[in-house]
Amino acid sequence: RPPFCARCGLPFQGALTTEFHCTNCQELELHFTSARSAVVARTVVLEAIHRFKYSNALWFEHFLADLLVREAVPSLQGQSWDFLMPVPLHPLKLREREFNQAEIIAGHLSRATGIPLNSDSIRRVNPTATQTLLNRDQRAANMRGAFLVPAGKSLADKRIVLIDDVFTTGATTNACAAALVRAGAAEVGVWTVARGL
Repeated sequence: RPPFCARCGLPFQGALTTEFHCTNCQELELHFTSARSAVVARTVVLEAIHRFKYSNALWFEHFLADLLVREAVPSLQGQSWDFLMPVPLHPLKLREREFNQAEIIAGHLSRATGIPLNSDSIRRVNPTATQTLLNRDQRAANMRGAFLVPAGKSLADKRIVLIDDVFTTGATTNACAAALVRAGAAEVGVWTVARGL
């Protein structure tokens, strides 16, 4: 909820009277127009996300999806988005985990908004290292060239909302958005369940 950075959604303490862009956004070339999150990634929510992703605790699906749906639906309704697109996992990671948490959560949001889910127009082509212990610059370098829009997939003039579980520095969603923009997307927005600080 406001106040936050108009670009990446980073929460800001204090009163803002004009549109605010955080230092991180001023220093980076961003390929998405805005990123929003349902909640701040703290305690219970962060624990639920980690257990859902890494411990196969699938019973957290509805809790996490509900957080996103409650905040994102009012924002997305009335806007003309063409697709919701989950950030893809590399095939090796998908085989290991057996599910893509972003795709599961995006399915809930798609049903709530009526915005079609598009899971096959972008692929993760590099098996990147986990981002959790990397700083902002290392995360950006780790994600360079990680995503590719397959030949024959037309995204010309499409307005796309990327969906993921957590937004921290934005390296993953920014790399994904860059590939979509290169493929002709007119605009890429981002919604995540949680916002890391």
